Amino acid sequence: MNIIRTLKALSDETRLRIINLLWVENLCVCEIEAILQSSQSNVSRHLAKLRDSGIIYSEKKSQWVYYGMSIEAIKHYAFIKTLLDVDVAKYPQYQEDIAKLKSYREQNITCGSLEGSH
Repeated sequence: MNIIRTLKALSDETRLRIINLLWVENLCVCEIEAILQSSQSNVSRHLAKLRDSGIIYSEKKSQWVYYGMSIEAIKHYAFIKTLLDVDVAKYPQYQEDIAKLKSYREQNITCGSLEGSH
């Protein structure tokens, strides 16, 4: 793990929004796209930076790729947990993203149903 690469990965609002969501649960690209209302290419580019820094990992399940927070990164850089639990949690945009995620779950929206809506 490289501290400079990690800090650079965290220095973007979209990437902070993504890890804020992934701190709650593992998500696939299409779910992140829908919650952030962003394009697949934009979300994928940000996910690649986060994955390359070691902050997140990816796992293929069926036809979808799911992303999650790297426990190793959180252990290595404890400030990430503090950043998410204390600092990021205060901002309305990040709270709205989590509320949207909860709403999707309550509506049983899945990758398959999102894929059909594109």
